[in-house]
Amino acid sequence: MASRARLPGTPASIAVLILSFFQGSVCGTTFTFSNRCGDTVWPGLLAGSGTPPLETTGFALAPGQSRALYAPQGWSGRFWGRSGCDFDAASAKGSCATGDCGSGEVECRGAGASPPATLAEFTLDGAGGKDFYDVSLVDGYNLPMLVRATAPECPDTGCLVDLNGLCPDELRAAHGRACRSACEAFGSPEYCCNGAYGNPNTCHPSQYSQLFKSACPNSYSYAYDDATSTFTCNHTDYTITFCPKSTPTRSLPKSDHSFTSSFNFSCNFEL
Repeated sequence: MASRARLPGTPASIAVLILSFFQGSVCGTTFTFSNRCGDTVWPGLLAGSGTPPLETTGFALAPGQSRALYAPQGWSGRFWGRSGCDFDAASAKGSCATGDCGSGEVECRGAGASPPATLAEFTLDGAGGKDFYDVSLVDGYNLPMLVRATAPECPDTGCLVDLNGLCPDELRAAHGRACRSACEAFGSPEYCCNGAYGNPNTCHPSQYSQLFKSACPNSYSYAYDDATSTFTCNHTDYTITFCPKSTPTRSLPKSDHSFTSSFNFSCNFEL
């Protein structure tokens, strides 16, 4: 009996086509978001100018839950966590106490975080083919955050301390759920690094930015804090963890513990 020919639409042939398409090219990056806070966090995502939005621009992340998203080569943008959110289950309409993006819904749809908010910023495949990343408190602080590269030689960065407990009264926001930057609180050029203070020779750390820096030495504390706050890594994946030192007060059923974007595939092919 003659053997049946394998049709070009079978799973095996499709897999070969996928492998041949990606082999020899630089694949994108997977960002995995993890929530170790005791309450739900709603990550917000904003793509940089000239780069496409990711699969989602905002979603809910319950305690103990994680979600992975794929970013294409050369992507840039920022992530943050929204807290104290109240969204209608049916319409997804609502707002957040901190980090709100003003869209009135779970998806931020191209809008950034309303300060104060802890920000994770990325430029993938930048100068020299390297990734550049940082955690910024320039726009204030709302949640502890850790950024960890998959590549073991690349440094962690973030702010693991609960700055809301250390926040001076004049910077407190959202009933103690966030801590403003001095620029947002006072609006003066010496704090905002603009006007006559718009360069690194005239704009220096303030007592407020030094408070942030002493608590979170690897984070951006003011506009010209590049030297100790921006990190680079060869192309790799990253995990962004909210409340990294915390243990969630409740966990999800095992089947719902994590979910991954349909675009999250491995680039480590072996033929």
